[in-house]
Amino acid sequence: MSLRPHEGNARFWQIALLVVLLLLWHLLSRDQQFAFFLGEPIKVAGRVWSWFLPFAVPPNLLFPEGLPGNADIYRHLGTTLLETVLAFGIGTLLGLACGLWLALAPTASLILDPYIKAANSMPRVILAPIFALWFGLGIWSKVALAVTLVFFIVFFNVYQGVREVSPVVLANARMLGANQRQLLRTVYLPSATSWVFSSLHTSVGLAFVGAVVGEYLGSARGVGYLILQAEGTFDVNTVFAGIVVLTAFALALDGIVGMTETRLMKWQPRSGETEKL
Repeated sequence: MSLRPHEGNARFWQIALLVVLLLLWHLLSRDQQFAFFLGEPIKVAGRVWSWFLPFAVPPNLLFPEGLPGNADIYRHLGTTLLETVLAFGIGTLLGLACGLWLALAPTASLILDPYIKAANSMPRVILAPIFALWFGLGIWSKVALAVTLVFFIVFFNVYQGVREVSPVVLANARMLGANQRQLLRTVYLPSATSWVFSSLHTSVGLAFVGAVVGEYLGSARGVGYLILQAEGTFDVNTVFAGIVVLTAFALALDGIVGMTETRLMKWQPRSGETEKL
């Protein structure tokens, strides 16, 4: 069997690369100066373990100090995931609605174009204090900040996807008697769907970014709050443990988006099928 990377053994090579990186990190972390700045993978794994498991682990070879196992991550993670999912859903729906509207309304698009570009150019982090003033320090100020990150990604992709519709397809549909609602359902939305899903993969990460940055700027709960507390005590292992947890759940949410895309985009030929045609 060939060990050269190809689609059949891609997963093997991906896992092998991860193992090599972890081993390299472990070897470098034996230097205490390096470990102070980039942590130690075993201690990071131990921190994640102690967050999720309710029972303690006695001292052993891997964890000489043992693990407390207080399982206090669930309420923090639940808060961050709730903020992320709400921001992802609201930002996606708003981006989809506004993108469709402006793509199909040239006059409104012409008038609002400079304002949309100005809003997109604005560093959204500076809005966090305003949202905290408007919505308080609860979850909604974090959701609002994350929505501003998700919205523009989806909006511009939907806007471009609708405007990319072939004039020939539109002319043929109109010639067959399709009205505006039928055009929206059978032509515009299918055209924009692939653009929407390509934007959603990026939006997942941005939704997490908005939620965590909002927690940084003011909160008493959330994974961002845990990371901020760890930074204040120079506990780099806890910081990396928070990053690992956020990354794992971001990948899980991205995987759900990918599965949804696969189910809804069965009509679209894959790259291999396209090449055969």
